[in-house]
This record gives sequence, structure tokens and C-alpha cells, in this order.
Amino acid sequence: MATFVTGLFKNRMTAEAAVREIGNWGYTYDDISVLMSEATKNKEFGIKAGSKAAEGAGLGGAVGGAVGAALAAIAAIGTSIALPGLGLVIAGPIAAALAGAGAGGAAGGLIGLLVGAGIPEHRAKIYDAGLREGGILLGVQAKSDEDADRIEKVFESLNAQKVRQK
Repeated sequence: MATFVTGLFKNRMTAEAAVREIGNWGYTYDDISVLMSEATKNKEFGIKAGSKAAEGAGLGGAVGGAVGAALAAIAAIGTSIALPGLGLVIAGPIAAALAGAGAGGAAGGLIGLLVGAGIPEHRAKIYDAGLREGGILLGVQAKSDEDADRIEKVFESLNAQKVRQK
């Protein structure tokens, strides 16, 4: 039974390292979700939405070109949404699920969005706090239980916090 694996990274460098490693196993950007605050996006990636640099990055739209390298590809290729009322940027399959569920509004806050995406409430509260402190949340839909274990080990080896399988 395939599993969704999540982990909270402290910075762009470690989050991108995880994405690259998982990509080496044949996972695509369609398999990986990224959540971060707009403040983290601006701090870690240095490009603000709507700026000339964002337009030049070719991503425009919700993420505004602010996520570089591996994370930028997720935002450019997959579905991405910005939730200004919550101060969040969400990219990848979880964004598509949230948009499809009509969760684009800020009604339930981040915890409500994560619970709606299938993350248990107690873990959603931990991720909410981590994102507010500048973390980057990655989620990967593993193709097998063995892959879920491998992804979990990669996340842990890169010092991700609150790594869990759902």
C-alpha cells in the first residue's frame, strides 16, 4: 500500500537535496508537494511575487518565480496556488487536491487545509507551527511501502523534522 511521506525542512538547501535524491529514483515533480510561507519564500529564494525578477524567472503566477532549482520545477510544472490570507505558497499534487476540494480560501486556515488533504490534525498543528517558523514542508506520494521507507530515511538523513508516513 503506497504512502504519503511528509517532513519539515529548515531551509531550501536541505529541501532541494531531498527532492534531487528522490528524483534519482524516478519520482517526478508531479509526485512531490511543497508548502512554505510567503515570508520563507522571500527569505530563502530572494524573489518577491510580481517583481521583475519573478517575471524573468518565467514562473509568474501564484508562486512568482520565487522557488529556485528543484523546487521551482515543481511549481512550474505542477499545480501551484498562493493563499495570501494565510501567507502560504503551495505547489505540487497537494495544491491540486486542495484546489479540487475548493480549499483555495482561507476558511479553515492551514490546519484545516492539511487535515482536508488527509494529514492527521495533531501532525497538521505541528506542521503549521513549523511553517510559521520558516520551515519548508515536503510531501511525497510513495509508489510502494519500500519507497516510503526509503523516502523517510532520506528526509531523516537531511535532518527533516517530524518525518511521518500517512
